[in-house]
Formats: sequence, structure tokens, C-alpha cells
Amino acid sequence: MPTTIKSMNTLLVEDNLMSKNILIVDDEEDVRAIAQMGLEMGAGWSVVTASSGKEALEIAADQKPDVILLDMMMPDMDGRTTLQQLKANPATQPIPVILVTAKAQNGHQEIFANMPVAAIFAKPFRPLKLAEQISEALGWND
Repeated sequence: MPTTIKSMNTLLVEDNLMSKNILIVDDEEDVRAIAQMGLEMGAGWSVVTASSGKEALEIAADQKPDVILLDMMMPDMDGRTTLQQLKANPATQPIPVILVTAKAQNGHQEIFANMPVAAIFAKPFRPLKLAEQISEALGWND
């Protein structure tokens, strides 16, 4: 009987992780595609993408994803401005944001120190490890 209970708990955990909805915001189409592929194939998560900060604000308010992966370096509205607007809107304020940036090295940490983000991931990232990294950063494995 313990095996059955353990199996049921495992299924509940797996079902919970599989039901995640992720918003990927990046102006580079190939980055969006590879991250989407990694999350959909690696974890079975539902992924929606945005190519700009403006598009991200609309999608986030409409769909309320479980987490937003936000690129820092984008034209027009950069990641910092997008993050500020996400956190200023009561509809999107509680959504955790993970910054994805090529500037995540130690010398740039002070830039991100006071930003209201759940984590900072460095580019390039490993697409098949992305779901695991997100789960760990947000405590979804607990």
C-alpha cells in the first residue's frame, strides 16, 4: 500500500508541475523558440511568448502566467522598464519574474541587487535544464 500512496503523491506532484504556464519575453526569436522547446518538451509546461515588453504586459495581464522569464536587453521597452510596469499593475504584481540576461556575471550583480525578481538566469542557458532551474528558484520542487 505505501507504494500506491507514493505513486499517487508522485502523480500529484508531476501533475502540478505539468500544469505550469510560462511567459517568455525576449526580442530574439531563436531564444524564445529554444526556451519554449525546452520547457514544453522537458516539463510539459504550457508556454506563451512575447517579443517585446509592451506585448508582455498585455499577455501577462490577460493570461496571468505562473512565472515570467524576462530578457533584460530589448529595444523600445527594456527588461527593467517592463519589470517596473509589471510590478506597478495590481493584476501582474504577484507574478514572479525571472530575469534572463547575458550580464549575470559577478561584476554586474549590483545592477540587479534591488530589483523585485525571483531569480536571475544567465544567457546562454541550457534549455533542457530550464524547467528544473525555474522549479528550484520558485520552490516548486518542495
